[in-house]
Amino acid sequence: MSRLEIKSPGALASIQDAGRRGWRRIGVPWAGALAPHLLRIANTLVGNAAQAPAIECFDGGQQFVARDGAVRLAVAGNAQLEHLTADGRQPVAAWRSLTLAEGETLRVVHTGDGRLAVVAVLGLDGPPVLGSASTYGRAGLGGVDGRALQAGDGLPVADAPPTPELQLRSPPEADPGPIRVVLGPQADHFTAEAIDTFLATDFTITPEADRMGVRLSGPALTHRDAAAREIVSDATVPGAIQVPGNGQPIVLLVDGQTAGGYPKIATVISADLARLADRKPGQTVRFAALGVVEAEALARAAEQAVGDALRRIAPVGGEGMIDLDALYTRNLLSGIIDGREDD
Repeated sequence: MSRLEIKSPGALASIQDAGRRGWRRIGVPWAGALAPHLLRIANTLVGNAAQAPAIECFDGGQQFVARDGAVRLAVAGNAQLEHLTADGRQPVAAWRSLTLAEGETLRVVHTGDGRLAVVAVLGLDGPPVLGSASTYGRAGLGGVDGRALQAGDGLPVADAPPTPELQLRSPPEADPGPIRVVLGPQADHFTAEAIDTFLATDFTITPEADRMGVRLSGPALTHRDAAAREIVSDATVPGAIQVPGNGQPIVLLVDGQTAGGYPKIATVISADLARLADRKPGQTVRFAALGVVEAEALARAAEQAVGDALRRIAPVGGEGMIDLDALYTRNLLSGIIDGREDD
């Protein structure tokens, strides 16, 4: 088998799949990809099962090298990429698969306007722990020795096949709208003015944003009284928005704890949680409230959108498609002449 060497893990890179479901009752978070749609698209592009383990990248800086043979990988997300070969480096488009020859490198320069990109590698696998290969570093579960990837790690993968590369036609566009939430379950712990402020104010993503949660900075959300600042610890879910005594919201993500004692003013709907997780520190977010029935309809619409995207995957350079790799990396002009001179 070939190997994928982690030359640089960048800010953070870890192995994630669809997550570790069914264990929250005993304190084990879901883990898994922060952007499940990117996981499914990247795996489909490379030829894996849609929910197979892949490499989740934060903010760029990652470098992956093919060892012991050619390696096929694919990148989903609005990342800027470079393909490093013996002849130099050249840009390569995201939202497609790419084969690295022995010794060649794929570099994730940055992740565009968001934080996340997913790199799927053909044949990447890992021993399941409680049903998942996802890395949950705080408990040392999954991944490589229960931790994030480190420089020098070598991941066994499949040899690249002689089949065409694939590309996603018309990648999904970013939604600039507010992050939608369902109020509660402890919205009654806050004043009416606090609820109005929560829904009418831009909050800033702070640097304390990781796979566990996103801390927000903005006007303090006032609890109804001192006694309402805490609750008897109860269950939490990814998307729950806790508000501690200082009034600054914390949105839990897939590595977030399974129970907590801060009141939860609202919960981010599943269709929008990846959008929030993708926001960079310093960017702002605004919330909008809706009902459970509408949230369920949006979840179904989001699933339909992913299915539509997967059906747009086709061979690179196929009929009616633009080969972005060729467009970005080849000199399209030749035989330049001066129009003022005679032929």
